[in-house]
Amino acid sequence: MVTLGYLKLRSRQTNKEALANMWPSFRFAILLPLFLSTISLSASSEKPNAEALLECLMSHSQPSHPISTAIYTPKNSSYLTVLEAYIRNLRFNTSSTPKPLLIVTALHESHVQASVLCARKKDVVMKIRSGGHDYEGLSYVSRIPHVPFFVLDMFNLRSIDVNIEEETAWVHAGATLGELYYAISQKSKTHGFPAGVCPTVGVGGHLTGGGYGNMMRKYGLSADNIIDAQFVDVDGRLLYRQTMGEDLFWAIRGGGGASFGVILAYKVRLIRVPETVTVFKISRTIEQNALDIVLQWQDVATNKLPHELFIRLSMNVVNGTVTGNKTINATFRALFLGDSQRLLSIMNESLPLLGVQQSDCHEMSWAESVLFWTDFPLGTPVDALLSRTPQSMYITHLKRKSDYVKTPISRDGLQSIWNKMIELEATALTFNPYGGRMAEIPEPEIPFPHRAGNLYKIQYATNWNQEGNKAVEHYLDLTRKLYAFMTPFVSKNPREAFLNYRDLDLGINYQDKKSYYEGMKYGIKYFKNNFYRLVKIKTKVDPHNFFRNEQSIPTIPNTH
Repeated sequence: MVTLGYLKLRSRQTNKEALANMWPSFRFAILLPLFLSTISLSASSEKPNAEALLECLMSHSQPSHPISTAIYTPKNSSYLTVLEAYIRNLRFNTSSTPKPLLIVTALHESHVQASVLCARKKDVVMKIRSGGHDYEGLSYVSRIPHVPFFVLDMFNLRSIDVNIEEETAWVHAGATLGELYYAISQKSKTHGFPAGVCPTVGVGGHLTGGGYGNMMRKYGLSADNIIDAQFVDVDGRLLYRQTMGEDLFWAIRGGGGASFGVILAYKVRLIRVPETVTVFKISRTIEQNALDIVLQWQDVATNKLPHELFIRLSMNVVNGTVTGNKTINATFRALFLGDSQRLLSIMNESLPLLGVQQSDCHEMSWAESVLFWTDFPLGTPVDALLSRTPQSMYITHLKRKSDYVKTPISRDGLQSIWNKMIELEATALTFNPYGGRMAEIPEPEIPFPHRAGNLYKIQYATNWNQEGNKAVEHYLDLTRKLYAFMTPFVSKNPREAFLNYRDLDLGINYQDKKSYYEGMKYGIKYFKNNFYRLVKIKTKVDPHNFFRNEQSIPTIPNTH
């Protein structure tokens, strides 16, 4: 058993700090009114919500697992530190960003149950955060005006139990992908898990939104490899697969768990990897024949390469060789589940224009390959996977969008896209090839529907460092212009999108009488026909729509 015990709890507080944060049960009746009177909130109309919620949470606290030390209010000196610790998009870390009434940093499952019961009873919106990588900040920010909310933060619930004999692992929602990968690597050199390549992403949000990585052509999505779950429902009940039923279990594997309840942990199926894998990263500009290479990549990456090989293509605007000129830089990053000799043979046969050499290829363990894909220097120890702080280059203001390509883009089409990118400059495109196992799994298997027929998924990525609303609007506008330009080249009816690349441009649900129809706007794009089954399940398990956010699954009209 691998249990990252030292990861389970926050840094220890001094006795003085701990005393300031605690309300022992035997003093509750005396101290609570005094404490509540000191709460400072931005809007006086929110104060009753905070008072009522606090009182309810304390009344549901178990003596063996007191909730008091897990609660942070704006009066607490650590409130902003806790709130900002897992904000990964600086667009939502400003003085004007709406702030939660309080934060519950759950230390025990009973804290999650109390949060659900009290938020429901006091009609306060609950945001659920595991790693904070939601691109639109929906796990810690509200876009609906004048609606009080609080954050249930899962980062303390991050234990991991790896069972190599069963080839499974239980992993709590607050763990990061890096912590999961590290735990697996400490038990086996020949096991892994198919998930994302960013080690600081939280397991909870990643898996419940589908979760993909560079082994998906061989093993499918993260959600395809979930075999059980620990879950708190709208009534505060602790459920597992057997007790929640197959419909709900289906919904929380790619349908966005925050629409249905709180994921405490997932049990996942481990997959086999060779002791040695091979990676490379090669860049080519337009002047270095990038156009022909990309066209050849498009021809083979999805349907002609072995499932063990994944080659991601990223394109961005860089300075050209002539002063003042811009060009496109195309980067090919690969993971091959095998040795370099076999990889070279495949590349020379299938993608010869890229000109891969032995010196480009690096053999390493699967765990080390994750660090390579995240741009850590070669030779970085695998315990770097345990860091919960993203590299500085990844903490910025950002906007992301997604698309799916089903028919090859022509030479003229690709050239026109590059011309548009050079005109706009700001937005990069990443093409992630599908095919393999992804094309074999039926669309209704889990809520994630993007399977056979897709050549690759596109991510639009715009980053900027300037502060202020003018900068935000400028870069959002540039991203939207490229997205609009791409319309002829991508999926239609619907124009599909990936849930984990959250995009509020697709629609915002204001949770009013039009909720179902607002939900359809983005729901069909994310889930296609699986949206309707998700709505039925949502209506059954959460008929009054307690678990809701700006892009949650709605209920059938007239049920609440």
